Amino acid sequence: MKKVILIVAAVLGFAVVASAQPRAIGARIGWGAEISYQHTLGANNFLEADLGWGINDFRLGLGYDFSVAPVGPLNFYVGPAAQVAFINNVEHNNLMLGIGAQLGLEYFFDAVPLQLSLDWRPLFTLIPGTGFGWNSFGLGIRYAF
Repeated sequence: MKKVILIVAAVLGFAVVASAQPRAIGARIGWGAEISYQHTLGANNFLEADLGWGINDFRLGLGYDFSVAPVGPLNFYVGPAAQVAFINNVEHNNLMLGIGAQLGLEYFFDAVPLQLSLDWRPLFTLIPGTGFGWNSFGLGIRYAF
């Protein structure tokens, strides 16, 4: 009986912890389209994963962002990011790997579970050759749960 009570208490504890972690899922539109997922890791940081596609590419991005200046429903964030992409163009197919940053501003609505964001992701390309991309701006809309 003690084992059953312990197992039930552990399952309920894990459920409470999982439901206490705010998450958001939605879309990010910029240089192509992305499905975006955010998961809060603490009071001032979150993980963001994006699966995107464009005319000639398919990409996966991951960022770890820190809330720098939260003011009510408005939040400014910044953090490191990485991206892997497969680019298919007329000349050749490339696997692209890059590291960079993400800087953004997001707004949470009080009345509905909706989040809007505007961000910039500068990226240093490491593979297939070195380079710098500065034009990755995006507008995100996510459902927060």
